[in-house]
Amino acid sequence: MADFPSPEQHGPPNLKIDGFQLWVHGREFPDSHDSDDGNWLHVTAHCGGAWSSVWATGPILQVMDIVSWASQCEELAEGTTHSASLDPLEPNLSVVLTRMDTLGHLEMTVQITPDHLEQDHAFRIEIDLSYLKDLVSQCRSIEKDYPIRG
Repeated sequence: MADFPSPEQHGPPNLKIDGFQLWVHGREFPDSHDSDDGNWLHVTAHCGGAWSSVWATGPILQVMDIVSWASQCEELAEGTTHSASLDPLEPNLSVVLTRMDTLGHLEMTVQITPDHLEQDHAFRIEIDLSYLKDLVSQCRSIEKDYPIRG
C-alpha cells in the first residue's frame, strides 16, 4: 500500500474544490512536444470526507482534460449545459459536476482509485455555482503552466 503524505505535507494544491484536491508535478514526458506523449501530466489527486481519504497518483491526466473541464465549467456557470466532466482516459479519476436545481446547487461526484482493477471509490459532495469561478481560474492557471503541445 502506498504511503501518501497528508494534503498539508504535499503543499498547496494546483486545484481545490471542497474535498477534492489536485497537485500537478510536471509532464510525464517533458522533452516530448507531440500531442500524444507531450500532454500527459504526472499528478496526485486526493478526495476526502468524513472517515475517508483516497489518493491516486501518476500520469493519469492530460492537459486537454483540464482545459476541456474548464470550458465545460464556464458553460455550466452560464447555464448553457447541465454538467461538466473531468473525464480522462485513465480510469483512476473522474469528477462530474451536475446541476441539481435552478437555485445553483451542484453535485460533485468524484470517482478516484489508486488501483482501478481492485478498488473503486466515489464521493458525492454538494457545492454551488459560486465554486465555478475559482475552479475555472485554477484550471486556466494549470493550462498556462502546461500549455497544450502538438
